[in-house]
Amino acid sequence: MSRSRNTSSNSKILAPLQADRLSGRDWHDTCDVLVIGWGAAGACAALEACSTGAHVIVADRFTGGGASAKSGGVVYAGGGTRHQQAAGFSDSSQAMFDYLKHETQGVVSDTTLQKFCDDSVSNLNWLEGHGASYAHSVPPGGKTSYPSDGYFLYYSGNELVPSHAGTQSPAPRGHRTVGKGQCGAVLYGHLKDACLRAGVQPLLQSAARRLVVDGSGRVIGAELWSLPEGSRAARLHARLAARAERLQNFAPGYCDRLRQKLSQLERDHGQPVLIRARRGVILSTGGFIFNRELIRDYAPDFRRNFKVGATGCDGSGLLLGRSVGGKSERLGRVSAWRFINPPHCWPKGIVVNTNGQRFCNEEVYGATLGQPLCEEQGGQAWLVLDARLRKQAIRQALFGGYWWFQTLPALALMLFKVRKGDNPDQLANACGMQAGELSCALRAYNTAARGEGPDAFGKSQGSRQVLDKGPFYACDISVGNPIFPLGALTLGGLKVDESNGAVLDTQGLPIAGLFSAGRTAIGVASHLYISGLSLADCVFSGRRAGLSASCGSEPARDAVYQSDQVDAFASRLAPTEATGVTL
Repeated sequence: MSRSRNTSSNSKILAPLQADRLSGRDWHDTCDVLVIGWGAAGACAALEACSTGAHVIVADRFTGGGASAKSGGVVYAGGGTRHQQAAGFSDSSQAMFDYLKHETQGVVSDTTLQKFCDDSVSNLNWLEGHGASYAHSVPPGGKTSYPSDGYFLYYSGNELVPSHAGTQSPAPRGHRTVGKGQCGAVLYGHLKDACLRAGVQPLLQSAARRLVVDGSGRVIGAELWSLPEGSRAARLHARLAARAERLQNFAPGYCDRLRQKLSQLERDHGQPVLIRARRGVILSTGGFIFNRELIRDYAPDFRRNFKVGATGCDGSGLLLGRSVGGKSERLGRVSAWRFINPPHCWPKGIVVNTNGQRFCNEEVYGATLGQPLCEEQGGQAWLVLDARLRKQAIRQALFGGYWWFQTLPALALMLFKVRKGDNPDQLANACGMQAGELSCALRAYNTAARGEGPDAFGKSQGSRQVLDKGPFYACDISVGNPIFPLGALTLGGLKVDESNGAVLDTQGLPIAGLFSAGRTAIGVASHLYISGLSLADCVFSGRRAGLSASCGSEPARDAVYQSDQVDAFASRLAPTEATGVTL
């Protein structure tokens, strides 16, 4: 059997295994639905499949959670949730559709987007039915990248930006799971517990390496390399994985080295396990931000960005789908996060490129700002403040009650990674900008800030402030600034049938027995990210795939297994070959 050439430093996906080379004795376990990847999407898929009476096995390279558990636990929901109503906001699924239509730019059909909006209330209720909790407390001060403890409903996208808002009054749709700190772990904990209560069978520390197909090309299972439960290798693997996730924000280089050790443990100690799925296999392993080769090939502009996600975001689900002919799309689409709020007054400054020219509306959501910064400006930009605005921002950072991960980088940026000039021309010279361009940008901006005309980039009047009190400061918000990381996550994935989540081939036909959900698949969040949209799509697409896969059936004609082919299969799993695989 030839090996796939789609490799990464974290995972090696092999060419699919033909079922006619197996005997019944080769299967280690059988289920109705096999879910590969136990984050939020995988958990939702497993729960939905279980609800139909299906026997579900969920496999994960680690112990579950993935990027979902590291997230803020924000679910984008609208259309009149009871929490919106309790907070005094009127919303409708049509208003939600109108707004998301602008944000998603046709990444899914209008029919799918409308269903996503129509199902929003019921999907949030479904999460609550599985133990998650939400509330209606809204943080003061308007826009924020993530609300402080005690606040659980907020404007998580561009709803307050005039150029993005619809015709109806904007409503907050970011529903943060009730808990302390980053609440993704809280949300995932509820989903994991619900899976176990429902009878989902976990297969942990088991990395999928190839799919199994029958003679017609139908996916009927998968081969996973599993660390022996309770073994020294498994315990060490768990400790290193937890350390890599815990320290990623502080020592990304060190964590990359830990991930290499994880791969080595899998190569040295992983044992092949074959799982048969009578009805369907669901791929839900997340994105591929930690796959250096895929980023290099498809999104080279984002190689320097801080990686947002978990170690399991290695592209394995994407590569598994492609190994059986699945079509991928938008692999160059990456969401880059340059948040400049909080401090709440920062957006009243101006963001300029290396020439001193403005290129965006500073009040937009962080991903809406980060996209042109990375793709159009080479990853380099400055946030320009005058003395008055800088003083206001320092005061807000110190006493505004923000999270430490919001306050410390903001203070460091204004105090240490800053250029200074008594006037705009001196500041431009200190930053290497073109003479006169910064002064021109400030004059035009100040004219609009005084109410003497519209802002060139559509900034609302409430986010404008005259910048005329020297000295002037330029804060380096470039991708290469280590004290102010610019995070990124991938948005592209496998193309799926939007009615059922089935993976499509290059001719647009469904691959029998194969489904995908979450960031492994193209979905509502695959054009431009806003907070909560990915988790909401995990629920939406996960439930869709789980229901569809559980309604599948045993292939009409089972593959014929020949006992004389067992030795050939065993030879492909010989240690000399297995240990040569680059994980």
